[in-house]
Amino acid sequence: MDKLKKYQQIIQQLLQEYAAISNQDPEIETQLIFDTEHHHYQLVNVGWKNDRRVYGCFLHLDIKDGKVWLQHNGTENEVGEDLANLGIPKQDIVIGFHSPFKRQFTDYAVG
Repeated sequence: MDKLKKYQQIIQQLLQEYAAISNQDPEIETQLIFDTEHHHYQLVNVGWKNDRRVYGCFLHLDIKDGKVWLQHNGTENEVGEDLANLGIPKQDIVIGFHSPFKRQFTDYAVG
């Protein structure tokens, strides 16, 4: 299996696991968004709570130039560690919400 397909499968598996446990509120739907052609993957909450609209992406990953970019992590989990534990080498994971300067001080890729 080539690297791109492997990374797609790992990301989709991880997001499906997160979606299954993310929200137990029946008024809020957690949507899995997989754009496998352009390599964008998101978890989004949509619904209503106490007469207020709930909408927002809480997890966003992309695959760019052979690396997995963690663009947004609105969870309390270490998603980079989860990806590494599922078989993506840390040198192929970019914590995109950290500045390029800060990335050099982590165990993950700079970009």
